[in-house]
Amino acid sequence: MARPKVVESIKEAARREADLPQSHVARFGPESPLKLDCGISLSPYQVAYKTYGTLNADKSNAVLVTHALTGDQHVANEHPVTGKPGWWETMVGPGLPIDTTRYFVICSNVLGGCMGTTGPSSMNSATGRPWGVDFPLVTIPDIVRAQAALIDHLGIDQLFAVIGGSMGGMQVLEWAASYPDKVFAAMPIATAAKHSAQNIAFHEVGRQAVMADPEWHGGRYLEHNAVPRKGLAVARMAAHITYLSEAALQRKFGRELQDRERPTFTFDADFQVESYLRHQGSSFVERFDANSYLYVTRAMDYYDLAADHGGVLANAFKGTKTRFCVMGFTSDWLFPTSDSRAIVHALNAAAANVSFVEIESDKGHDAFLLDEPEFFATARGFLAGAGKARGLPEAEG
Repeated sequence: MARPKVVESIKEAARREADLPQSHVARFGPESPLKLDCGISLSPYQVAYKTYGTLNADKSNAVLVTHALTGDQHVANEHPVTGKPGWWETMVGPGLPIDTTRYFVICSNVLGGCMGTTGPSSMNSATGRPWGVDFPLVTIPDIVRAQAALIDHLGIDQLFAVIGGSMGGMQVLEWAASYPDKVFAAMPIATAAKHSAQNIAFHEVGRQAVMADPEWHGGRYLEHNAVPRKGLAVARMAAHITYLSEAALQRKFGRELQDRERPTFTFDADFQVESYLRHQGSSFVERFDANSYLYVTRAMDYYDLAADHGGVLANAFKGTKTRFCVMGFTSDWLFPTSDSRAIVHALNAAAANVSFVEIESDKGHDAFLLDEPEFFATARGFLAGAGKARGLPEAEG
């Protein structure tokens, strides 16, 4: 009998963060509609964001950090729902590669997200109910347009840098292609200029798991005081496997049993890796909205930067003055380094200022979120060089 009470608390948390997030919010009314690729103009809408550091007098030190699929704006502070540290605490902060004593760091929740930027769990002012699946489908360019509206709202003419990994890297590329005069430096990490058929397939498995859950209620679960916990947990489990490498899984778990000396000969979580994945799934549903998962994975699937520029990726960067540093990791099979090289080749064809670093790591796709000294050193060095070219004061100490 305790289950409805638990679901109610999750629903309350979703409602609070979806509409009244514990962060800054920029609101845009009917006078500033957001034109979406699907042909709909979204209005009103809001963008939730966090900032770190201080914007300098000429507003030349702003860095936009773009988050990955299941991230949010809480990049370098305690998460208001989970209480866990920021998702990029290894990179963003005083003295770290994205140094908040030198840069003014901005991170916003993506359009379609569930932590305060308008998305399917937000209240639809026209109906007085959560949007649910009535929310229009969004794309990576749509997400970036909403971010650009935020940057304009903050009165910043040009970003010193845009930095992000995975889906965040797609946003970096889109920023550089759509707003080249607004981006001095760009750092796309562990990403691609288009989503592969394999990655679309993995996403479809996750979406079908969510929609097959009877608690999904055709996307209107919030109105039914329900959450499709099992489906979303399975989606997270499947996706999480793609973030790791075989070597990382073997090193962390191997075939070790979980708190037992012999198999139970049941379908319990006999192996440590099974227990780990189940934990990842169950903890994920506490902080992420199921419909947002559908929408944001779909946005990634639709992304194909070359297709938006006559089928030639180099055309997306024609005449760009932005400085680029592209990074990939050798064991990343979700976004392999061949994807990074394709971006670099296009940038070279466009005569862009670009450097490329392939980082040796056995940690898989998630390496950009973990302790990788070569990654940190590369990011720090690139930003230092770009800062010198930009004329930013050097960091103290």
